Amino acid sequence: MCDIRLRHVGMAFGEKRIFSDLSLTFSSPGRYAILGPSGRGKTTLLRLIAGLERPQSGEVLLPRDARIAFCFQEDRLLPFKTVRGNVSLVCGSDEIAQTWLERVGLGSEGDSYPASLSGGMKRRAALARALAFDADILLMDEPFRALDEATHAQMRALVCEAAKDKLLILVTHDEADADGMTVVRI
Repeated sequence: MCDIRLRHVGMAFGEKRIFSDLSLTFSSPGRYAILGPSGRGKTTLLRLIAGLERPQSGEVLLPRDARIAFCFQEDRLLPFKTVRGNVSLVCGSDEIAQTWLERVGLGSEGDSYPASLSGGMKRRAALARALAFDADILLMDEPFRALDEATHAQMRALVCEAAKDKLLILVTHDEADADGMTVVRI
């Protein structure tokens, strides 16, 4: 099991208090949607879980050997690597990378560089990279932004399918993305 527990977490940036005594449990397998207004700490919550931030008080507990994939708000593709190269960095295989590129509709773009892709294509490449890692825990921060309505629906279905036996924590402003998920409002 890859359950995550936050116990009495406190976090502030300067004078701005983000969390005060936040306690949550995310049980695996499970799908969670984090909803809330901008500036409430949704991204900070994911960063705490991923270990990219440390709480100022309290603790974040997760399994020691858990594999975590993070799809950031920004695509964060390496400009000097091809799209396939960006994906294969996390899975160690061009074949697996190509399979995920095909699943996100970028099968013919494997040899392209990120600079030649549209915003929506970059977003799908970032999704392919996160999913190719085959993590136990998927952290996704606004993973469907910059996607048209049809592609958004396809990518949401793909993420949900890929996460069926995993723990998915998805930050979104779109209430429809939370359908079928446990909603956590912060």
